[in-house]
Amino acid sequence: MDILNEVENKMEKAVENMERRFTNVRAGRANPAILDAVMVTYYGTPTPLKSLATISVPEARQLMIKPFDKSSLSDIEKGIYEANIGLTPNNNGESIILNIPDLTEETRKGYVKEVKQIAEDCKINLRNIRQDANNDIKKNDEFTEDDKEGYLDDVQDLIKKYNKIVDDKLAEKEKDLLSI
Repeated sequence: MDILNEVENKMEKAVENMERRFTNVRAGRANPAILDAVMVTYYGTPTPLKSLATISVPEARQLMIKPFDKSSLSDIEKGIYEANIGLTPNNNGESIILNIPDLTEETRKGYVKEVKQIAEDCKINLRNIRQDANNDIKKNDEFTEDDKEGYLDDVQDLIKKYNKIVDDKLAEKEKDLLSI
């Protein structure tokens, strides 16, 4: 049973990783998570943006970054440019405003393609977890043949369950990306 719990934990982590990667694909609305990867050189040290400022969503298509230290505004602006997230920062002396542009049909389709690849990567990861678990079960001499067959069936049930979760989350994200 420890093997099954371990397999399920690994599969949950794979799905969580996929969801985290999904948040970095923007759906045309302001989401502070798109700035998670932005690193700012602050006093010579790369620092995550969210450690240097508060990030808010004043409007549906706008992010506002208000630094704790106003002298870091230009560093934050530079960090956003270097992160290459496709957004142009507007510095007003107090804060930085990021306007999220409307997504074109072509851009939406590109993002759908990207999330499908992320979901496929997750499914590959799930299959690898299943393969490792099956090998561990087959090699274990403590189990009888009937126990091994039962555990192999349980692992297969888990992969079906998690593949369905991946498919559902992919469909949800696709719908989100394609809705105008």
